[in-house]
Amino acid sequence: MSGPAGRGPGDEEAPRRRPLVATVIPLVALAALLGWVAWNGFKTDSGSSRGPAPGTQMAPFAAPVAASSLDGDVNVARKAGEGAAGARPACEVRGADVLNSCDLVRGAPAALAFIASGDGRCADAFDRLSRLARGTGVRVAGIVVRGSREEARSLARERGWGARVAWDRDGVLANLYGVAVCPQVVYVDRGGKVERVSIGGASSAEVRSDLDRVAEESR
Repeated sequence: MSGPAGRGPGDEEAPRRRPLVATVIPLVALAALLGWVAWNGFKTDSGSSRGPAPGTQMAPFAAPVAASSLDGDVNVARKAGEGAAGARPACEVRGADVLNSCDLVRGAPAALAFIASGDGRCADAFDRLSRLARGTGVRVAGIVVRGSREEARSLARERGWGARVAWDRDGVLANLYGVAVCPQVVYVDRGGKVERVSIGGASSAEVRSDLDRVAEESR
């Protein structure tokens, strides 16, 4: 499943994802500023996004497992031939080095957490979520957003996350899920319908309540 650098899972024929080239310099500067503000908000718990709306279907994806050698962008294609989003539908891309969202919610509810690699609070929150989910029937997975590949790989290995955590190199998945605060946890039922989104710090009691709720609603 390993592909060349710059290509994501299942999109071997797709060009590397690149931003559109602007012809007006002020627009480029504005876009850069907005991008920095969004990323800074994600890392400092000051964003305003509320994530995907409850009742909507989670955006499908196939992402490189952080601890693996697979490189490239996240495949977010909903159908074949979507160019930079992916040459193949994300749900069809599988392998030991791929975190597939459709497999994640097949037959069980899930909790998807977004993590900033440079923020230890996010990593600690994911570890706690994983620990509290044991015995609930809720599958837990994480997405390390941006940062270097080596940072994501080292973090996943140090924490023993294995195939449960993937890497979102260019932030496309975080953008689709409206991530602005770390951590953000999206709780989905079996089949992928969004039940609840938790943003920012949550107590162990609140996390367990959210896990029990999504588990119950999926029965």
